[in-house]
Amino acid sequence: MELLVLGGIARRTLDQLLRNPYRTVEVRSARNVIVTRKLKPGEKIFLTYETPQDITRGTEGIIAEVLKMEEMEQRIPWEESDEREITVCRIQLRLVGLGKVIEVSSEDNVMKVKVREMLPQEMAMG
Repeated sequence: MELLVLGGIARRTLDQLLRNPYRTVEVRSARNVIVTRKLKPGEKIFLTYETPQDITRGTEGIIAEVLKMEEMEQRIPWEESDEREITVCRIQLRLVGLGKVIEVSSEDNVMKVKVREMLPQEMAMG
C-alpha cells in the first residue's frame, strides 16, 4: 500500500501507540504539518522514528488510520524563537499494524512510501 509519512516521531509515542491502539499525536515540524494538511479521516499513514532523510527501503514503522485532525497556532515565548507562533497539528490515530518500506517516492515535496504490512514477530524497531 502507498502511504504518506510522518517521520521523526518520538520512540515513546510509537511505543504508546503499540500498547494502546488509539492515540492522539501532536506534530510541529514543518514537514509533518504539511503532510497532515494532506490527510483526510479514514486514510492510512506510516509513522516512523527515522527522520525523512534516513527513510529508505527496509525502514520499519507503524501503519495507522487517521480518525480526526485539528490544526492550531500556539504562541511561544519570544526568548525561545524569532517567531511568535508555531503551527501544531493534532492527529487522532488508530493502530492498524506494523510496516516495512519497500519503495520511497516524493510528490509535491511530500514523501510517500510503499509499505508491506508485517507480522509482530518480524518487527525489530529499536
